[in-house]
Amino acid sequence: MASQTLQNYINGAWHASAAAQHATVHNPATGEVLAQVPLSPAGEVDAAAQAAAAAFETWRRVPATERIQYLFKLKDLLEAHIDELSRSITTENGKTFAEAKGEIRRAIENVEVACGIPILMQGEFSEDIASGIDEFVIRQPVGVAAIIAPFNFPGMIPFWFLPYAVATGNAVIIKPSERCPLTMHLAVELMEQAGFPPGVINLVNGGADTVNAILDHPRVGAVSFVGSTPVARHIYARASANGKRVQAQGGAKNPIVILPDADMDVTTRIVADSAFGNAGQRCLAASLAITVGEARRSFGEAIAEAAASRVVGYGLDEHANMGPVITAASKARIQGLVQTALDEGARMIVDGREARIEGYESGYFLRP
Repeated sequence: MASQTLQNYINGAWHASAAAQHATVHNPATGEVLAQVPLSPAGEVDAAAQAAAAAFETWRRVPATERIQYLFKLKDLLEAHIDELSRSITTENGKTFAEAKGEIRRAIENVEVACGIPILMQGEFSEDIASGIDEFVIRQPVGVAAIIAPFNFPGMIPFWFLPYAVATGNAVIIKPSERCPLTMHLAVELMEQAGFPPGVINLVNGGADTVNAILDHPRVGAVSFVGSTPVARHIYARASANGKRVQAQGGAKNPIVILPDADMDVTTRIVADSAFGNAGQRCLAASLAITVGEARRSFGEAIAEAAASRVVGYGLDEHANMGPVITAASKARIQGLVQTALDEGARMIVDGREARIEGYESGYFLRP
């Protein structure tokens, strides 16, 4: 894949950014440079927000039964390009092709659900809730909704929000992760083919300053975010202080309790898939196993074997079932955490810190 400089999508057209700084997108399996991403200035966020606000005034009055016709078209386009989108995820994120394809499948499922908005968003009427009082509930769109997406699911997580936002009459601004922006660029190209009116869907590349410009912009009425807990706290505090509706989802620690009577084969497979899937880079990854009684020995042996036998490699290799982590810095951080545990008295059962994958010596690989 040749390196490219990405553009922003504002008011129905692609525009080169005037950004003074760019971030570099690497293939984490090869170290290859895939793209340069502009760290868009506040003025380009403003252009997107103004375009979205203008489009919203018309879009909100389009009947929901008509708005979802664009989603039906988008669903068909996503289906037709599922392999292309999945390869893009593997190339820029590192996860296996099977994991990437599952991610896009979940994105498509969200589009399918949003196609039911004419039923899902119906209002409510209650008669005689008190003497002489009837109650009506009418759902109204917020306006401009911003989506700030993480690197670990670059194809799926924007679709947790986007189809529902546009189906209910909002206009959106997408800010993909500067580490993994290519897949969402492909997706927006498909949205363009689906024929959404100009300004209903916008994409602005960038980093922290771009995010802050979104959080501060008076025309942005709602913000959805998924990512690390520190960033989630920042986004929630700053956006809510500016009067915006915010949903900010952070990381988690996920303990699994394993009892002595558990089916150890099934348990081990599930825990291994949870812990090592997506190279462990997801908020729902199993991070702690608490064993009870005899389960300590049987599960300890089984999970060690599952970890040692995991095939690590380039995600486009059909034999690989675990790819690299996202950056060299992430690899170094994880190696440091393991060393800290050892320094504090942990016992190493399986050491995956030094993973050399033949042909991909520049990749950011770790074994479980």
